[in-house]
Amino acid sequence: MPVVPLVVPDASVLLKWVLPSDKPDADKALLLRAAIQDEAVDALLPALWLYEVGNTIARRFPVHAPSWLSALMKFGLEEASPSQPWIAKSLELTQHYEVSFYDAAYHALALIHKGVFVTADRRYVNRVREAGSVIALAEWYPPLKSPPRGRTTG
Repeated sequence: MPVVPLVVPDASVLLKWVLPSDKPDADKALLLRAAIQDEAVDALLPALWLYEVGNTIARRFPVHAPSWLSALMKFGLEEASPSQPWIAKSLELTQHYEVSFYDAAYHALALIHKGVFVTADRRYVNRVREAGSVIALAEWYPPLKSPPRGRTTG
């Protein structure tokens, strides 16, 4: 049975799921959302995603905040529980690459769970690329679908 890849999308990606679709790479964000819904990929998030996304939506789009946040919560995305390895890796990334703990928390989750951190923040990707397990949303592609399993004839 094929292994389903794990992605850790950050707030910049999740926001594109609800914001007007004229934003850069909105199409890629929607492809990622579809891949998660179709179970072609698994998603895992730090609990801080709701606060990060909520802050942006509440401040910039207060009229839409209740419905957009509700829509995002209905996806039922899995949240990781805090752990010592995750915190340690987040701190290591923050200090070594001089990035925010918020960004590092998503990235560290991908690293310790052997997934990939997907972000629309190209500056972050360029800064930490050597750490691995990170890709810019614009560069992300859904996994290729496996051919259906079954008997072959002939």
